[in-house]
Amino acid sequence: MTTARLAFEGMTKVFPSVRALSDVSFQIAPGEIHALLGENGAGKSTLLRILSGVFKPTSGQLLIDGVAQAFRAPESARLAGVAMIHQELQQVPHLTVAQNMFLGHPITWAGGLLVNRREQERRAAEALAMIDASIDPAAPISSLKVAQRQVVEIARALLDKAKIIAMDEPTSSLTPSEFESLAEVIKRLAASGVTIIYVSHKMDEVFGICERASVMRDGRLVGVVDLKQTEPADVISMMVGRELQAEEHVSYATRDVRIEARNLSSAKVRDVSFDLHKGEVLGIAGLVGSGRTELLRLIAGADRATGGTIRIDGSTLTLSNPRAAIAAGIGLLPEERKREGIIPGRSVTNNVALPSMKRFAPAGIIRHGALRRTAAELLTRVNLRPFLLDRPIRLFSGGNQQKAIIARWLAAGSKVLLFDEPTRGIDVGAKSEIYNLIEELACEGHSVVVVSSELPEVMRVSDRVLVMREGTVVAGLQREELTEEAIVSHAVGKGLRAPARQSQQG
Repeated sequence: MTTARLAFEGMTKVFPSVRALSDVSFQIAPGEIHALLGENGAGKSTLLRILSGVFKPTSGQLLIDGVAQAFRAPESARLAGVAMIHQELQQVPHLTVAQNMFLGHPITWAGGLLVNRREQERRAAEALAMIDASIDPAAPISSLKVAQRQVVEIARALLDKAKIIAMDEPTSSLTPSEFESLAEVIKRLAASGVTIIYVSHKMDEVFGICERASVMRDGRLVGVVDLKQTEPADVISMMVGRELQAEEHVSYATRDVRIEARNLSSAKVRDVSFDLHKGEVLGIAGLVGSGRTELLRLIAGADRATGGTIRIDGSTLTLSNPRAAIAAGIGLLPEERKREGIIPGRSVTNNVALPSMKRFAPAGIIRHGALRRTAAELLTRVNLRPFLLDRPIRLFSGGNQQKAIIARWLAAGSKVLLFDEPTRGIDVGAKSEIYNLIEELACEGHSVVVVSSELPEVMRVSDRVLVMREGTVVAGLQREELTEEAIVSHAVGKGLRAPARQSQQG
């Protein structure tokens, strides 16, 4: 019987206020692509931090190729052949590809006084040639696409002769075609004997690339399943502890126009016109770089318009900055949630109050009681978990951070909510809650715009979908016209341009 490449035996981790892992045991074979699944807070990250030497287990044992390990630090794990590829890539933008690949352990000469850049680039090129020889090791890492930067991290692992590579949400910023390329790289690594641990909330990816999955819930192992003999719905039920019902879309759109956008233009948006109705959920689809995010930023006042007009409830707006948009009742939930949507060290209550602090401090002194009551009411409504109002928002999962940002715009009295990639990096249970919140907002008369790279998502929540390509709207699809094929054909230029403005303005 082949010795397991990786084995967790009775792994338990207890923090002062919480038991993060309870007696977790499973094995992964050499060359296996193994999924680690569970909702946010299930214990996946804690387990990977033990594997990578960041945490020490309270009890239990970790074995690699049958040998017990006791990592004192991440460097110990690296030397044992373990590599971690994080969702948010650990790279220094102004350094070259090669310099990033040798961060922490550079090749030196002259008694360690100087870095041997030429040798670093030579070895980096050798590692990159195994998976993507087109990447120049001397190029700045900032000049690469996200998919290429993922490849650089994998090549860095190969430099360290990694036997185990753990990938945490590796495709959260990738297009479908970029995922296919990454999937081929992963399969080649597995064929060479490298064990891959794959963490993702995207079930289609998991079932397309992984052989088995260990499913976790509330810090415990629920079970290990053969994905070829298991249905996605069964895995999801194991993850959330209940059966998630597929819900039909319900439209609350009215005939009343909330926003009239005409010929909007900026550095990356060209001549975009559309209407948004009260109670409507308008989806915007297109390839990465098609101008979707830039359009939302334009409406939210984050980017300056070079042309066009916006009217909200009949009044013309001059959206010169975000403050003007907020005053007009427009709220943006940005794509880069952690970088642009929150102040990580502040409490969730303070993050909710950011755009409406004057409401709670009319005389310059914050009325903490009123602020706390409002935050508690709104965070109860969006089902914040755990319900800890003074906890720093960075300690909440991505789904709960997104709920807090929704509560923020409700506190500000926003009538228009702009969601940019609303469920990126969010688990399946929280996704369902976000979808339900979007429909509840529409039912109450809010107008919602949703940008998403996941076609099933944009089709699930939208009354109507605009498709963008090269900065402009090329099609407007009504609910009955929505298919993945129709959206993709317009997005890549194989469809026909919408023949009439009415298809865009509804």
